[in-house]
Amino acid sequence: MTAERRKPQGNGKLVGSATRSQADKEENIFLFVPNLIGYLRIVLAVGSLYFMPLHPRRCSFLYSVSCLLDALDGMAARKFSQSTRFGAVLDMITDRCTTSCLLVFLAVAKPAYSAIFQGLISLDFASHYMHMYATLVMGGQGESHKNVSASRSRIMNLYYTNKWVLFTCCALNELFFIALYLLCFSSPIVTPALLPPSGDANIASSMQPGSPAHIEPRLLFPSPFSAAAMEMARANKMDSTVPWILTLGSAPIMLVKQWINVVQLVKASRWLAEGDRDERNKAGLNKRR
Repeated sequence: MTAERRKPQGNGKLVGSATRSQADKEENIFLFVPNLIGYLRIVLAVGSLYFMPLHPRRCSFLYSVSCLLDALDGMAARKFSQSTRFGAVLDMITDRCTTSCLLVFLAVAKPAYSAIFQGLISLDFASHYMHMYATLVMGGQGESHKNVSASRSRIMNLYYTNKWVLFTCCALNELFFIALYLLCFSSPIVTPALLPPSGDANIASSMQPGSPAHIEPRLLFPSPFSAAAMEMARANKMDSTVPWILTLGSAPIMLVKQWINVVQLVKASRWLAEGDRDERNKAGLNKRR
C-alpha cells in the first residue's frame, strides 16, 4: 500500500491528508434543509399559539401551514439525501407538542370534555414514546421507528410504509381538532354564549351567526382573562357551517388515528415484554421458586 503523504506544520507536527479530508467533509446536521423546514414549523406553531385564544383565522392558518410542512421536510430529506435521526426526532417532537397544545386549549375552553382531551394527549405521548423506546431497545440504534414488519403488525406496517395512508391519517386527525377549535368561536352547540336568552323572541330573530347573545364580558367579569370572559369573547368570530362540515368529515379518520395509537401502544408493550422474557431466560430467572 502507498504510504500516506504528510505535510509538516510550523509547529513541527505532521497532519495527514486523510485528516484534512475528514475535516473538509464535516457536515453541519443542524443546517440540513429538512431540519431548517423543521425549525420553520416550530416558528409557525409558536405563532399559532400566540393567536390561539382570540384569533381563530390567524391561528388556524399558521397551525395548518406548520402541519403541512411536515410532508415537505420528508420530501426534502429524500431529495437531498439528508435523512437523519435528529430530523426524525425533531419532526416527531414538533408533531406531539403542537397537537398537545391545541388539545390543552380545547380542554380549557371546554372543561366539560377536558378528561377526553387529556386522555388523547396521554395516549398520543404514551404510544409514540413506547414505540420509539421499543424500536431503540429491541431493533437497535440504527433502526427507524417506521420500520415495522407486517408479521408484527399489519396495520402499523401499512401506516408507516404507505406515505399516503400516513399523510391522510395525520392530516385529517389535525383537521378534526382544528375544526373543533373553530367551533369554539362559532357554534351555539359548542359555545353556549351564542344561545339567545330563553323566551326572548326578538333577540333570537335578530341574531346573526356568530353574534354573542349577551352583554360584553368586561361588564360581567372582573378579570377579562377568566374562563367565562374568554368564552364570551370568542363567541363572535365566525359562522359555524364550514367548521361543522370539517369536523364531521374528518371525525372517522380521527377515530382511526386514535385506534392506531392504541395498537401502537399495545404492540410496543408486547415487544418490550418479549425482550424481557428473552433476557430472563438467558439469565435463568424464569424458574419458579
